Amino acid sequence: MDSFKLIWHRITHWEYWPFWLIYYPLFPVWLFYSLKARSIFFFNAANPAMKNGGMAMESKMEIYKMIPNQFIPLTVFIPKDQSPEWALERVLVSGIGFPFIAKPDIGMKAFGVEKIHNKDEFREYVLWSPSNFLVQELIPFQKEVGIFYVRKPGEELGKVTGVVSKEFLSVIGDGKSTLLELIKQNPRSHLQLKALKKKFGERLHNVLEEGEEFILVPYGSHTRGAKFVDVSHRINEELVQTVNSICSEMEGFHYGRLDVLYNTFEDLCLGKNFSVIEINGAGGEATHIYDPKHSLFWAWKEVTRHWGMMNEVSMLNHQKGHPYLSFRDGRAMLKENGALQEQLRVT
Repeated sequence: MDSFKLIWHRITHWEYWPFWLIYYPLFPVWLFYSLKARSIFFFNAANPAMKNGGMAMESKMEIYKMIPNQFIPLTVFIPKDQSPEWALERVLVSGIGFPFIAKPDIGMKAFGVEKIHNKDEFREYVLWSPSNFLVQELIPFQKEVGIFYVRKPGEELGKVTGVVSKEFLSVIGDGKSTLLELIKQNPRSHLQLKALKKKFGERLHNVLEEGEEFILVPYGSHTRGAKFVDVSHRINEELVQTVNSICSEMEGFHYGRLDVLYNTFEDLCLGKNFSVIEINGAGGEATHIYDPKHSLFWAWKEVTRHWGMMNEVSMLNHQKGHPYLSFRDGRAMLKENGALQEQLRVT
């Protein structure tokens, strides 16, 4: 695919537009909810147990501590500026072996998330990491969903408001094309070419056998090429019950998205063979909006619906004494978050 067609594809498919272009037109909606709450940073009260309500700059490790252990991967916290030798010893003593996942403790959009296969790769990651990071055991399940959950203060049970299936970025071999050629055949993978060249190098000249699937990015991140498919129609009573069994034990969590690796959807609904790999609070998007079948206007409607629920939850929690974020602290948080995002993106 030539560069013009690639640019045109990006322009005509809003899922690839920058974050600000999608969300800035909704500023009047946010202003309306801010006036209702009498605070532009009302989201701080949405999840009292999370720093900044889970909007930004929250520690993943602190969130994992909220989740019952049986639902999460084995996780080790590594402070920044530690030696690779010290960090590796701490990982191995915990019982985590290669390969494993390393990711920033405070991060976003899967920046800095890597699958580590050996000591040399881990050493490079430790020396690269600009901040505290986590090491997690590799979960064997190959499917991922994002489940959006909302529970009003005072209610025992919450509801699931959307489910997105995340298809990892991959290519299928034809027995004659190289990885590079296969990547260029699909706009979704072609848009990730710069990062893929850095990751695979000379391996891009390998030829896959016919029908062989090769996963390019084993993470369900939209910014790293995953395709998001809205499967909200599959919400059922069993799934809601399973999600409530997790979230009802998390005091101070009312609004956000659970990212879950699982074996089969049937097992997940029954509460078997799954692992919660991350929970995003007020900053978590209802990512089922990014299904290519949805129009931008539909997405705006869905974002507005979820902001309305967050606003209601925040106001109810505020009535119980949980504070909103001050304007000064809110501005400082956004500035700090922006600086960290650029650091993780560039480093």
